[in-house]
Amino acid sequence: MKVADFDFDLPRELIADRPMEPREAARLLVIGDRLDDRHVSDLPGLLRPGDVVVVNDTKVIPARLAGRRGNAKVEITLHKPLGSGRWHAFARGARRLKTGDAIVFAPDVAASVENKGEGGEVTLDFALPDDEVLAAIERLGTAPLPPYIPRDGGPDVRDLTDYQTIFADKPGAVAAPTAGFHFTEALLHALVARGINRVTLTLHVGAGTFLPVKVEEVAQHRMHSEWGRLDHATAAFINEARDQGGRVVAVGTTVARLLETAADKTGRLKPFEGETEIFIAPGYTFRAVDLLLTNFHLPRSTLFMLVSAFAGLDVMKAAYAHAIKERYRFYSYGDACLIHPAPGVRLKDSR
Repeated sequence: MKVADFDFDLPRELIADRPMEPREAARLLVIGDRLDDRHVSDLPGLLRPGDVVVVNDTKVIPARLAGRRGNAKVEITLHKPLGSGRWHAFARGARRLKTGDAIVFAPDVAASVENKGEGGEVTLDFALPDDEVLAAIERLGTAPLPPYIPRDGGPDVRDLTDYQTIFADKPGAVAAPTAGFHFTEALLHALVARGINRVTLTLHVGAGTFLPVKVEEVAQHRMHSEWGRLDHATAAFINEARDQGGRVVAVGTTVARLLETAADKTGRLKPFEGETEIFIAPGYTFRAVDLLLTNFHLPRSTLFMLVSAFAGLDVMKAAYAHAIKERYRFYSYGDACLIHPAPGVRLKDSR
């Protein structure tokens, strides 16, 4: 398939620059045999007792750093820790950087460019213990908002809380698992009252999620790796719930990707801890996900490819056309979809 097959036009005014308040008041497009316009607050009634809602408990760190290389400004978005004070990162204006250059972020914090890759990728060495680097990031960094949410002067104080889910617990993400933005304590209580279970896993979302797909053929794309963990107890709970007829509801593409990484060929989940580079596009057979709750994604993105693999490209294009016509709010701070799978995209014995 061509990457161009996943293109669509979106009016700029439909890109949300703030989340809905209250969060569960966001609109929810149910995508299945037909399209149904609902709200996130309707979610408990759209699920069944015994279903399992799986959420990502990663916590976004203030991963965007402003520094200087001599007199030149340099903007860094950290991507992934490599240990011993080293980080993989993306640099705006990376072409001007050279191996060995020093980027100064504060009088007591600097990093040297260890090496450069393609697409603005750099490896930085802060020459500090990992805990001191994290402390410096917390002190100097700002919320790593996506490039489609412009702010005069950069992210503001409100973004520090807005760009974080209610489940955020384990620091490490440099992009938010945005489907989780829609959950509040009131919604969680309503799910419990309905008999719907909730479990957590961790996938530290990397800055690679913002990068455009630069190849022409989908099969040529290579994902950036991200670290995730699904523990034994959670895997066993989900397996048992599925055995009892419950459905696995992945809250976000990050959850879907880690569940599919941890599933064996029969759809059973195994404990997992490590890096995943799984790339899901049309033709993929889902093994562990029965329903997908997610936001509206960018054209030509790996995330739009994933949802198209789940529901079918024609279905998702029609759903997005409906959402644009009905003035849904798009992207990280926008509205959501609850997607049912297309026939044939799951294992035959999946519920």
